[in-house]
Amino acid sequence: MPSSLRLRFHPLTPGRWNDFETLFGERGACGGCWCMWPRLARPEFQKQQGAGNKRAMNKIVESGPPPGLLAYAGHQAVAWCALAPRGTYRVLANSRILKPVDGRPVWSVVCFFVAKPFRRRGITTKLLEAAATYARKHGARIIEGYPVEPKTGVRSPDVFVWTGLPSAFVKAGFAEVARRSSARPIMRREL
Repeated sequence: MPSSLRLRFHPLTPGRWNDFETLFGERGACGGCWCMWPRLARPEFQKQQGAGNKRAMNKIVESGPPPGLLAYAGHQAVAWCALAPRGTYRVLANSRILKPVDGRPVWSVVCFFVAKPFRRRGITTKLLEAAATYARKHGARIIEGYPVEPKTGVRSPDVFVWTGLPSAFVKAGFAEVARRSSARPIMRREL
């Protein structure tokens, strides 16, 4: 990452909603998601896709605790990382591939969104480092994520790597602890 890009990280609180809304834009980051995909059963997500998901995320932000972190370059929010205790995310509870590795309590990093002009500059790694710090301050002892492993020699479109890439997790001090699918490692960092 160029030294001229200095990032600051802040939890998404009600006072930062406008920054989040601007970052996600009219499309809600991707197809009206508003980072609700990991929190909902698929039929519920599809039913409220778009404006409904935006309202649901706003309600989460308003009621707290913060559902993730925003990365800022100057006064502009340029990236997002969703993190919370694992039980927050229904998609994990229903996944045989991403089922718990053991009975230890963990925090999960489930989603990233980086504004297009800021992609491929190492921001995901910096978000993971900030997420580890934030989770530790809030009592977490383990943080884990579920990146997607691209096929060898194939560059995945950005939209398909919203859970991150293993290389970013490794750079942020995570290690693979399980793999039940060739494309989806479970990566952890002890805090």
